[in-house]
Amino acid sequence: MLKGAIVGFDIMNPLASVIIFQYNPETMNRSLTVKAKSNEGKTSEVTRLEGAPEETIKLDIEIDATDQLEKADGVATKTGIYPQLSALEMLIYPKTTSVIANTALMEAGTMEIVPTEAPLTLFIWGVKRVVPVRLTQFSIEEEAYDTRLNPIIAKVSLSMSVLSYNELPASHPGYYVFMAHQMTKEAMAVIGSAESIGSIGGGIGF
Repeated sequence: MLKGAIVGFDIMNPLASVIIFQYNPETMNRSLTVKAKSNEGKTSEVTRLEGAPEETIKLDIEIDATDQLEKADGVATKTGIYPQLSALEMLIYPKTTSVIANTALMEAGTMEIVPTEAPLTLFIWGVKRVVPVRLTQFSIEEEAYDTRLNPIIAKVSLSMSVLSYNELPASHPGYYVFMAHQMTKEAMAVIGSAESIGSIGGGIGF
């Protein structure tokens, strides 16, 4: 069975944020808001689309070190699931090197400091759904600890905004990831429409 994942691509630290779901969530909430052109009194404009819909994805994932602890896994025994939680959290932290560098620039009197760019974060849900996202809400419910107070069981609630070509410039790799996602969706829509037409045709004797 394929596992869902969230992967953050960072040239400076490529292994910092690779999170493969231990258990696939049973449910996922997807909310799409149409990005339509405002009417402004022109009836000819009411059906025009300004871009891909704004999509929000919400899901809960469970992380549990019980099986690893039973097998005396070295990492789980020493740190529980703290590394997995940290990998998720680092998707919304600026890198320490960037913080230090920006602090030094401020101390030197630099007037404008460029905020740190987050890593390219991909939400992967099977081979047909790979989308660039930005984490917008993140909560962790730690449910059990080992004797060193390392968390060993936790539920993580995530809310993500899908980044489309509306938000990303053509020079950004996420732009092309989303374009590939939309092209796959268009292909799936053709398949779904063809099956629907076939079912209707068979039902009315075509």
